[in-house]
Amino acid sequence: MNTQNSNTKTRKYLVIGGGGREHALAWKIAQSPMVEKVYVAPGNGGTANEPKLQNVDISVDELTKMIEFCQANNIYATVVGPEAPLVNGIKDEFDKAGLLCFAPSKKAAQLEGSKAFTKDFLARHKIPSAQYQTFSTLSPALDYLKSHKYPLVIKADGLAAGKGVVICEGYQQAESTCKEMLNDLRFGKAGQRIVIEDFLVGEEASFICMIDGDNILPLASSQDHKALLDGDQGPNTGGMGAYSPAPRLQGDMFDRCIDEVIKPTLAGLKSDGINYFGFLYAGLMIGEDGTPMVLEFNCRLGDPETQPIMMRLESDLVDVLDSAFKHKLNEVTLKWNPKPALGVVIAQEGYPGDYAKGAKLNIDKNTANDTKIFQAGTVEQDGNTITSGGRVLCITALGENVADAQKRAYELVKTTAWPGSYYRTDIGYRAIEKT
Repeated sequence: MNTQNSNTKTRKYLVIGGGGREHALAWKIAQSPMVEKVYVAPGNGGTANEPKLQNVDISVDELTKMIEFCQANNIYATVVGPEAPLVNGIKDEFDKAGLLCFAPSKKAAQLEGSKAFTKDFLARHKIPSAQYQTFSTLSPALDYLKSHKYPLVIKADGLAAGKGVVICEGYQQAESTCKEMLNDLRFGKAGQRIVIEDFLVGEEASFICMIDGDNILPLASSQDHKALLDGDQGPNTGGMGAYSPAPRLQGDMFDRCIDEVIKPTLAGLKSDGINYFGFLYAGLMIGEDGTPMVLEFNCRLGDPETQPIMMRLESDLVDVLDSAFKHKLNEVTLKWNPKPALGVVIAQEGYPGDYAKGAKLNIDKNTANDTKIFQAGTVEQDGNTITSGGRVLCITALGENVADAQKRAYELVKTTAWPGSYYRTDIGYRAIEKT
């Protein structure tokens, strides 16, 4: 176990990942007076330039190198951002090495690593979700499609970077999607098994918690926009923007999500012999009757939901993590900025398909306190910030209401966008319609 005194102001943390979520996490952790430095592996152009942050040239799949780095640099605790290390068992390996790591175990991470595992789990424990069937070969899948009503949803079983979900409006699209996944291996091993499920109608919302094995600490509600185009049209992406709080998840609905989804999930995992420790993200569809239906689980914070959530969080995240490691999240009351926050993702044109890299960005480092440019697909090169990924930035702003936060975010978006960039123009429209 690490030897740093928990009361000193010399703690070092490691955040694993290189996206906008990790930029926001590391930025928030670094605000704690207890923290001397936050390393980010591998980080991005944004984490390269933040006070108290330092990038480390270790990729997210190099678990042995991460452990060696933590031991050599006396890292107090590690927070894991992306899904791949979770599914690969980073928590189990850190536990063996006696290192603090806020993340679920490999067994628990199956909730994200396998759609089929999750659907079977939800059905077994009677947690509301869409009806489904699982297939590993094409012929029975096509037979099922012929007798199914449309639209329906086809999902690659494994990790596909948020792109393995296709909403099919008719048989032809569904047939070609199944062939692409099962025969052409469009998503590699992730698509060797698929889940076909009913299309749910309602409003999507993200319900994210911290769990210490026994206690549930909900974070502020949020809602993201997964579709590429305005009006929630076009292909699914990793997320084109988000805002917090989500009007649909206030009051009684917030409580229903805990009572009907989160608590039964934690109880179901325990009955299956799985202890859950870490972030848990329930992607929900709130039906017309108010029933929260599970679309998916992520065993981590969402991206881009993390960015507006961290903008609103006023509590010291390091204190909260300490409570989790001590299994005392039940003693924590989170403090939130009452102002809503909204984040707009600026992507490279072509995303989620093929896109160019290498565009030089002009990023204002002197934005107002209530706005923040979180970086994702960027690298530092010869003193310049260069695009290196599909989702490049998340421009986030606080406002007096969602409409004001939207206005402030888009003002900064317009001065930050570059030739060849793309962004939606309607992030937050559902919340604004409700006001």
